[in-house]
Order: sequence, then structure tokens, then C-alpha cells
Amino acid sequence: MKILYRKSSFSKMECVEVAPLPDGTISLRDSKDTSRAAHAFTPGEWAAFVAGVKVGEFDFDLDIDALLARAH
Repeated sequence: MKILYRKSSFSKMECVEVAPLPDGTISLRDSKDTSRAAHAFTPGEWAAFVAGVKVGEFDFDLDIDALLARAH
């Protein structure tokens, strides 16, 4: 079975990639070195992380809009 990883459309470089697995877990790997083991998250763990991202929990007072403008 081939796992189909995706990376953010905001990324113009190597970064992390995610893939849903058949058992419901989410796999996260470093796209720069795919030979390394991936991290696996339960659906609940992944949902909590995504919810935190959506409300800015991990912004660390950075100017996200300015960083995205520079990245493009």
C-alpha cells in the first residue's frame, strides 16, 4: 500500500508532509529526509493540533501575514 503524503500549499521549500493512514492515524514526516521514521498521531491528537493552529495557539506572537508575504 502506497501512502500519499501532502505538504502545505504555502510551502515553497522542503517541510513536513502529512498523510492519513487506513487505521485512522495521521502520519507526519520530514520531506527533506523521508528515510527517517514518521510520527503517528491519533485522530484526536491531530484534531486538537489543527484546532490549536486555527485559533493561533502556535503563532508565538509572530506576524504571520508578514512571514507569508515574504515566503511568496
